[in-house]
Amino acid sequence: MRSKTAFSILSLIAAAAVAWSCSTTRSLEDGQYRLAKNKVVINGDKKLSPREIDKYIQQKSNSYIVFGWNPFLNFYNMSGRDTSKLANRIIRKIGVEPVVYQPSSVQSSVSNISRHMEYLGYYGSDVDSEVTVNGRKVSVTYTVTPGKRYKIGDLTFSVPEGEFKKDFMADSVNLSIKPGDYLSEQALEKETERSAAWMRSNGWFGFSKNFYAFEADTLQKRDTADLEMIIREYTRNQAPETARPFRKYSIGDVSIAWDKDLKLHRKVLEDLNTIRPGAMYSEKDVNNTYSRLSALKLFNGVNISLAPRDSADVVDCDIILSRSRTQGFKANLEGSTNSSGLIGISPQLSYFHRNIFHGGEFLNLSFIGNFQFLSGNKSVHSNEIGVAGNITFPESLGLPNSLFTGPSVPKTEINASYTLQDRPEYRRTMISTSLGYSGSLSRGRFLYQAYPFQAKIVRLTDIDPTFYSRFNGNQFLLNAYIDHFDIGSGAMVFYSTSADINPKDSYRYIRLQLDASGNILSLFNKAMSTDRRGKRLIWGIPYSQYVRSELTLGNTIFFGRNNNQALAFRLLGGYSKAYGNSFTVPLEKQFYGGGASSMRGWQVRTLGPGRRKLEEVMIIPSQTGDIKLEANAEYRFPLFWKLDGALFVDVGNVWFSSDWGDGGYVGDDFFKSIAADWGFGARVDLSFLVLRIDMGIKLYDPSYDSIGWYGPADWSRKDSFAIHFGVGYPF
Repeated sequence: MRSKTAFSILSLIAAAAVAWSCSTTRSLEDGQYRLAKNKVVINGDKKLSPREIDKYIQQKSNSYIVFGWNPFLNFYNMSGRDTSKLANRIIRKIGVEPVVYQPSSVQSSVSNISRHMEYLGYYGSDVDSEVTVNGRKVSVTYTVTPGKRYKIGDLTFSVPEGEFKKDFMADSVNLSIKPGDYLSEQALEKETERSAAWMRSNGWFGFSKNFYAFEADTLQKRDTADLEMIIREYTRNQAPETARPFRKYSIGDVSIAWDKDLKLHRKVLEDLNTIRPGAMYSEKDVNNTYSRLSALKLFNGVNISLAPRDSADVVDCDIILSRSRTQGFKANLEGSTNSSGLIGISPQLSYFHRNIFHGGEFLNLSFIGNFQFLSGNKSVHSNEIGVAGNITFPESLGLPNSLFTGPSVPKTEINASYTLQDRPEYRRTMISTSLGYSGSLSRGRFLYQAYPFQAKIVRLTDIDPTFYSRFNGNQFLLNAYIDHFDIGSGAMVFYSTSADINPKDSYRYIRLQLDASGNILSLFNKAMSTDRRGKRLIWGIPYSQYVRSELTLGNTIFFGRNNNQALAFRLLGGYSKAYGNSFTVPLEKQFYGGGASSMRGWQVRTLGPGRRKLEEVMIIPSQTGDIKLEANAEYRFPLFWKLDGALFVDVGNVWFSSDWGDGGYVGDDFFKSIAADWGFGARVDLSFLVLRIDMGIKLYDPSYDSIGWYGPADWSRKDSFAIHFGVGYPF
């Protein structure tokens, strides 16, 4: 097997060498040159970013995947110029066409950059270009010398008198431009958009940034511009004769129309609507109504039409809703395998109904499976099947929606599930239910979930008579596999700098999850019976008492042409602590490593804890701990068509917080107990869905004391890699 691996590696190296050796200009016509590189040099001002200036270069060079190399560019040129041959057309389809240098684009780029520098407030900037030819490749260097900047001196206003001026001046404390700031068209544009939006939310329907003008006087003071903000009663592209006084509006008639085939209680829509007849017109109310109705998930189109009346300062509102599919199915599949032949498959089928009780209630039923088995050995298997039901009400039960005036109304969630796990050692059933509330703030960037009630009962049956005896007195394992009640509360908060479902610009996020169980039950300990260990019982079963927290920090940085490359980072930490009525945190609440979204060099639940070896107690591994630390980094880049590539590194592990022996304690050689892997993967980006396959290869396995580090010669060793199939990005 090692020889096969070595042969595969040599084959890949040989293929890469062939692609590398092929010219990147072979397909060019006579007299053509390939634009190999654009470079931006900025003299003086270090605050200016070459990347920002690069956006205004008209002709972009070919992008490169790594170290200035794009194998698909070389691959394209393997086809030559004869496109009548089918093979050449196929090669060109897979490859990346070289960018043919256009001299006229250089001067256009210089003009674009000059205009942008003035927009940023650098007046009289100098932009030079230099073209370097090397064979049939061209490199263009743009040298930018920023011009003069002016600070804002006195700031004055010229605004129509009356109620308009009163409202405008009430907002003047919120101006984003202030004396001492640098003058720039960018800053002025941003302020006009902000100010106009504020005025529209205070009754001034139809008011826009086009009514603003600015006059700057740079002659009175050195390096200073006295600025006058002017609001005229005609727009920038109109003549003064067209001026009309601004009018403040109130809301007139409000109508809501939707497909009558959709059986929906009108009161649901009326409560979500914040545009009220007789109220002062406010763009904020319009935006809030749009967000609230869109969040109902019943409509694929929300159109709010506003029409002012000619005879009065009144705006009539028509809300037209286009229904979406009310019900349907969704399917998901994850899979993994490793070099030892252990295969894992996790299918999921869901049915949803968006209007189950004709009040916008969202019902979701999921049928879940998790199957692990060893190829060629029927006795090694683990089967898990379950059904989960969730119903979400578009309101906070017990409170009317009219109490919430923002863009989001808290929703009520009721969940229930049943899971049956069948392993060679035992059969375990879990029944759970919860009641919670969820919502969003800050236009969807901040999400929260609060579950004041969570309950679960876990029972073990058909236990192998020798199962507990295999633990050799290990109290952590003995207490992890017992019947128990789990009754408590939980919460999750999530904040992201982007509210997009599939962001295309750089963003950061933070997620915090908290769980606490058994604390309220402990108040009634005296009324409960006890077992031989002194644990309090409910219906003959001990209840769990613990706290658990998990914090995730993420950062994804996009770069390259059209932001088609990204560096994604994640840092994850988790801690749990059992106390009172429990020796250990319940098994289903413990942390684990490995899998499609964790340490990808390992299959799920096969890593750790610490330097501990795989438990021989379990035929199918189930390694867990009550502490987890993990860091991930992934480089994502385009290949061809809708196929993207990825290179990644993962480090981390799980540990015991107490010393249970056998190397799982967090305090035992901590740094030597941190596992590491690297790998590569491919993704098919279908916009609405990302299909993913990753191959993780172990770099360092802390459970192998005598081996530890894995080199290329070890990659063919048993259990040295894992392959994962999944949907969506891992983080």
